[in-house]
Amino acid sequence: MEGRGVAAGRRTATDLGAHICFEDEAGQGLRPSKGHTWAPRGARPVVRVRGRNRGRVNIAGVVCYHAGHRSRFFFKLHIRHGRRGEPKAFSWRRYRDLIVMTHIQLGTPVVWCWDNLNMHLVKEPADFAEEHKHCLQIFQMPSCAPELNPAEGIWSLLKRHLADFAAADLTHLTRVIKRKLKKIQYRPHLVDGCLPPTGLTMDDDAVRPQDSTSST
Repeated sequence: MEGRGVAAGRRTATDLGAHICFEDEAGQGLRPSKGHTWAPRGARPVVRVRGRNRGRVNIAGVVCYHAGHRSRFFFKLHIRHGRRGEPKAFSWRRYRDLIVMTHIQLGTPVVWCWDNLNMHLVKEPADFAEEHKHCLQIFQMPSCAPELNPAEGIWSLLKRHLADFAAADLTHLTRVIKRKLKKIQYRPHLVDGCLPPTGLTMDDDAVRPQDSTSST
């Protein structure tokens, strides 16, 4: 595993003819996030939810870009019920499955960029990348720089849809999250829209930083 960041990942993607893929995680519990809505003056809407907040849907998602190809988004879910001894987050095996699924779906080599989450830094991802270096390269993104990851835009879209949504139970919440994420999958223009806020652009080769200067 190498830590040269997005710029190195871009160069490698160009050399390999690969998709450059940005992975990130998010989650949603049964307590809804707050949002704004319309209501008659003086009649504030009230959404009642269960007092208990056990259970959470964790999401690992990856957005994929390649010049001349449709942008793609893939995800896996980890449902945490709040039971004793239950895993709280994704294991390396689940991340590995996401990488393999992404590679198969894209049909090209994959340059995989993700942050410095503890599970991303264990030995297994480095060994896996070394074993499959003909089709996989993994790069660490800069620490504390979520604004560089286009996957953050996917979570923004999802949170907007879930604002003030009161799920009946964890099964209901899981079903709604899956439906919302699948709608994003079939709308590549939404995935495209996650790229410009990061300051990255697509050219004929790969993803590259935007030029901060302009000519007149």
